Amino acid sequence: MSSCANSLRYFHPSRDLLTMAICMASLAPALADDSRVTQEKSEPTTLELGATEITSSQLGSITEDSNSYTTGAMSTATKLPLTMRETPQAVTVITRQRMDDQAMTSINDVVKATPGLFLDFSSGPGRQTYSARGFDIDNLMYDGIPSGYQGWTVGAQPNLAMFDRVEIVRGATGLVTGAGNPSAAINLVRKRPLAEQRVTLTGAAGRWDDYRGEIDASSPLNDSGTLRGRVVASYRDTNSFVDNAEEDHGLFYAVTEADLSEDTTLTLGFSHQKDKTNYFWGSSMIGLDGHHLDLPRSYNPGTDWENKDQEINTLFAEVRQRLANDWQLQFNANYSEQNAMFTGSYQSRWANNTLARTVYQSAHDENQAGVDAFVSGPFDAFGRTHELVVGASKRIYDMTTHDYAPYDTNWPINAGKPDFVHTGNSREVTTQDGIYITTRLSLADPLKLILGTRLDWYDYDNRDGDGDYKVTRNLTRYAGLIYDLDDQHSVYVSYSDIFTPQSAKDTSGTPLKPIVGKNYEVGIKGEYLDGALNASLALFRVDQENRAVQVLVANCPQATCNEASGEIRSQGIDFELQGALTENWQVGGGYTYARLHTIKDNANPQNVNQRFDTDTPEHMFKLSTNYRFQGPLEKLRVGGNVSWQSRLYNDIKLLDGSNYRLKQGAYAITDLMAGYKVNQHLDLQLNANNIFDRKYYSSISNSVSYGGDTYGTPRNLMLTAKYSF
Repeated sequence: MSSCANSLRYFHPSRDLLTMAICMASLAPALADDSRVTQEKSEPTTLELGATEITSSQLGSITEDSNSYTTGAMSTATKLPLTMRETPQAVTVITRQRMDDQAMTSINDVVKATPGLFLDFSSGPGRQTYSARGFDIDNLMYDGIPSGYQGWTVGAQPNLAMFDRVEIVRGATGLVTGAGNPSAAINLVRKRPLAEQRVTLTGAAGRWDDYRGEIDASSPLNDSGTLRGRVVASYRDTNSFVDNAEEDHGLFYAVTEADLSEDTTLTLGFSHQKDKTNYFWGSSMIGLDGHHLDLPRSYNPGTDWENKDQEINTLFAEVRQRLANDWQLQFNANYSEQNAMFTGSYQSRWANNTLARTVYQSAHDENQAGVDAFVSGPFDAFGRTHELVVGASKRIYDMTTHDYAPYDTNWPINAGKPDFVHTGNSREVTTQDGIYITTRLSLADPLKLILGTRLDWYDYDNRDGDGDYKVTRNLTRYAGLIYDLDDQHSVYVSYSDIFTPQSAKDTSGTPLKPIVGKNYEVGIKGEYLDGALNASLALFRVDQENRAVQVLVANCPQATCNEASGEIRSQGIDFELQGALTENWQVGGGYTYARLHTIKDNANPQNVNQRFDTDTPEHMFKLSTNYRFQGPLEKLRVGGNVSWQSRLYNDIKLLDGSNYRLKQGAYAITDLMAGYKVNQHLDLQLNANNIFDRKYYSSISNSVSYGGDTYGTPRNLMLTAKYSF
């Protein structure tokens, strides 16, 4: 403790700010987590629980009916219910208002709108992956419980009709997620029943026969209001700008909340989501010379027999027990079953550089379960009041894959559907147990220190072969120091890390130690208009160490031998503004620069200081806004979005051994919105997307052997009518 104290005592700006955070993390007397914003009533006179009106100028954590692009509190970063200014990391909230203004329907829309997040279709137009700061996002969270996400296989797009908001924390988030990449935590917070009766009917129609209907009904279920319920049902049927491409999306969501006593609240819920599309795998090829073929945007490289069919059933529960002295106990549980069938193809040139198809079919039974329990509350020490959270969690990921033949990489380009035959099954089960503790220490009126630590036990079990591995008592650390410059501004420095188990083995046949992602961050945050507007500016560095690097040795006990010596680094800047510029003007957006490059690669030293991933943009700017007129035009609102990103490129290896640099230049997309509230019941809204009809590739190929060019969506309109009573 004294060595760290001396380091801080003699701190100088010319030294590394963020190594101080590592020092602070080592001081942590273990600390905790909170799986979602649980204290909707914790802000005094801010928001009535489940109510529809703001009762003071302060915002609460629930965003529904707030008309805001920001929130009053969120806990995804540290498990403590903190304002954005109190959170020592780059954070974003996509509120219910912002989802409605931009006519968002799926998590893809959230990712496209969130600063610093990138939506990637390089695995296929229906096999989306997400990344932040250059690293893939491999977890989604539901009410604070992590759920594994594999976008290139069974990853489904959560339907936004059942969510109040989406909270995003960029960087390493091991304190709340356990294992994963140092990218971001995306926490989808479900809608809860309202205190009063309300029914909302929504209908939407857009280009390419895009039709959507939705009903959202909430009501007290007894005279006293201690039992409340809510049901959301949604269905969307749409074609596409791509020839013969179709999608269907259905959702049923039901939740009930019961006040069992003045101090005990029980929440139970269920959701059923079904998605289907015939355009998900195949992207367009490039020429043998490496150039884009510049095919029409309507060109469909797939076939009429392809299909991706997914069905997800989820049960969840929450118990909140208020204890003495402002302490509380909370228990959350989530269980989901996903059944998916994939039948598809993509154009390829694997054999003799001749155009053919790669065909494949598989079925997947994915079961995920998660529980999280913690106690939290204030405590007094050294004449000051502090906060503490202590908890434990468990996750189970159980995947059974049903394999089919043929898996053919040289299927004739115009041949019909193969006669797929079931050949066998494989199963893998991953369990993760964790305990955590987090505290926020009030060192002085303007100075707060957040310390956290987590221990995880990780076990991967291949039920049909070898490759099992374990990680025992992995230590995750978190530290953040926040200093209030005045009533509106704070500066902070933070350190967080996360681990990723890996199956690669060393020369003795032992699995390598986990990859470790370390996030260092320093920044300044501002909070204005009683929290209605939040601004932040951060400098960050993310180091991912212990990556497997192949080594050549005699008598290797397996196919390849590796060592944990690779290291890559992402560093850059993160600026964001979200909330109200004036009472009637909401804005949300930001600029992110992130350069991901290789720091250490013993096997290929020529990669050192080179970009690690060139088909992810280094620069991204995103801005959304909404303005509500006053006076004679008070029923009218207007808004729009602008997104810009820097170039993408891949160096394509050609048949003669040379390289061709395939590019997608920098581009901007502009959307506009206008809404009109006809009366207190009926609201109309028109969204015009890509109004300048910019033609661009949202992802590009990296080989002449298979397709990767995927066009972005052309100009389109969507008209939405909403009726509430």
